[in-house]
Amino acid sequence: MSEPRRRPGLVPRVVRCFLELLYTRGSWAYDAVAWIVSFGNWRTWQQAGVRLMPAGPILELGHGPGHLLRQRLAAGQPVVGLDRSRQMGRIARRRLRKQGVATPLVRAEAQALPFAAESFDGVLATFPSEYILDRRTLREAWRVLRPGTALVVVAGVRIVPRGLPGRLLEQLYRVTGETPPAPETWGLPAEAEGLQLRVETIATAGADVYRLTATKR
Repeated sequence: MSEPRRRPGLVPRVVRCFLELLYTRGSWAYDAVAWIVSFGNWRTWQQAGVRLMPAGPILELGHGPGHLLRQRLAAGQPVVGLDRSRQMGRIARRRLRKQGVATPLVRAEAQALPFAAESFDGVLATFPSEYILDRRTLREAWRVLRPGTALVVVAGVRIVPRGLPGRLLEQLYRVTGETPPAPETWGLPAEAEGLQLRVETIATAGADVYRLTATKR
């Protein structure tokens, strides 16, 4: 699952460094920044992936501050969270503890999942970084998924400008490289990894969301 290779410009490289900082030492500001750069739509966009998740046990890759974990647990639906960021793990644990719920939170890499084969009825990743493009991640998703279940990825958004704020946000995403290319231009080796791929564009508040569903055959 990889995009056409190209050398990122200076602005996207700076943005990437900022996002890495935001996900680690700056994790305390993550929710506020996500809200600002989406005009409050970030969690709405995430639901494009959540809606496809079954009621059975799922794995969330890159659980971040734990909002989707809390949502699943509040609905009585089992979920396990995985993230490589120690700081995000602490934030998510505090959030779940405050709500009186708990679930395993694992600190590990998506390319080497510490779970038995066929452990989950679904794997979910929303707005992941480049790790989701690694073929090792696809192989690991295939391994831990039960037959007929899917890896669902909310891969990015294309801002639909409505009014001046929307046009400014669209330009910001374009300049910083945060608007992904059209899905039909991507090179996606999911089929080679035993996953049957579907790419969709979902209309949501303020943006079209790119959603990938890779089903284990």
